[in-house]
Amino acid sequence: MTAIPGPKSQELLARKQAAVPPGIGVTLPVFVTRAGGGVLEDADGNSLIDFGSGIAVTSVGNSAPKVVDRVRKQVADFTHTCFMVTPYESYVRVCEKLNELTPGDHEKRTFLVNSGAEAVENAVKIARHATGRPAVVVFDHGYHGRTLLTMTLTAKNMPYKQGFGPFAPEVYRVPLAYPFRWPGENCAEEAAEQAIDMISKQIGAGNVAAVVIEPIAGEGGFIVPARGFLPRIAEFCRKNGIVFVADEVQTGFARTGDLFACEDEGVVPDIVTTAKGIAGGLPLAAVTGRAEIMDKVHSGGLGGTYGGNPLACEAALGVLETIEEENLVARARRIGEIMLPRLKALQERYDVIGDVRGRGAMIAIELVEPGTKEPNPAAVQEVVRRCHAEGLLVLTAGTYGNVLRFLPPLVIPEHLLEEGLGILEKAIAEL
Repeated sequence: MTAIPGPKSQELLARKQAAVPPGIGVTLPVFVTRAGGGVLEDADGNSLIDFGSGIAVTSVGNSAPKVVDRVRKQVADFTHTCFMVTPYESYVRVCEKLNELTPGDHEKRTFLVNSGAEAVENAVKIARHATGRPAVVVFDHGYHGRTLLTMTLTAKNMPYKQGFGPFAPEVYRVPLAYPFRWPGENCAEEAAEQAIDMISKQIGAGNVAAVVIEPIAGEGGFIVPARGFLPRIAEFCRKNGIVFVADEVQTGFARTGDLFACEDEGVVPDIVTTAKGIAGGLPLAAVTGRAEIMDKVHSGGLGGTYGGNPLACEAALGVLETIEEENLVARARRIGEIMLPRLKALQERYDVIGDVRGRGAMIAIELVEPGTKEPNPAAVQEVVRRCHAEGLLVLTAGTYGNVLRFLPPLVIPEHLLEEGLGILEKAIAEL
């Protein structure tokens, strides 16, 4: 209806700049008034196709009926009591469901917090308490949050770490099996051997409390580790009494074509952290782990005022019902079946696309200087600008700022998916 952003969004943006610090950046400065079904409507009446899902949060849609109905009923009953003061059933039901659904048939425990960073931080805290060890191992290109500890765990300096040090101690980084950029042919085997060698020689396996890894690196560029890498790292952890923590914050809840991304290679973590897609946009996250690990923490050692808020718990139950009843795991696979061939066909036509990767509805393309593997962040920004101008919201990622990532809602109609891909193809062709 207007240019992007339109006059009303520009007016609101001026108010935002006067009231909010510039550290809170904005990908696309249009102010949303309604959203659902893969469409965002802004204050100027523009409709945009959503390939971002609030960074994998609104996988079941921005206003899924089961989520809305449950939250509406709960808000009329009570909004908060603090589960640590006077508990309520919905918190327990969410924990029971996560104990049932996360990988592995061992006995589990779950507790609820507010954000992915809080979940990862608690996972590390629990692993250190359970093992009595100090060290934590993470991977190149990993992203785990913005708190002091999770910022330390995160690999990328700018914008996440620049100027915010000193960082937390006893955090060590090892290589990730990044197939597109690995120099050898045996990426999984070589990367795993390098990582294990560094842990063994530089840290000492007996000093490591936890290895924390995203099954698919998110902010690092949707890097799918070469097959065999994750199982090899998990096996090393088991043999050395190290807690294997799968950060499924972005990959969880059907996003990758499995309920959890670890399932693709049959990896069973000791602890799983979840957030983003868990509650349809309400703040909720979870830590789910082996009972013998989780039960080691003393009473009062875990918790938080808002963790497992009753509105968010009801939303999570609505999300899980929606995933099951609408078979969104299969729907994520279908999205991948549509997107990946079209993107690979584009790669064959345009050598600015160095790599196409992903699983299910978690897909990316990495842009390079044509004929090389040199990162091309300028091309990414130009494609993003053109897509936004044409009404398609896309997100960027990557350690080098040269990745376009696609996270459409799992409920997006196929005609909108196709239309969005058409806009993307046009932007790349014009580039």
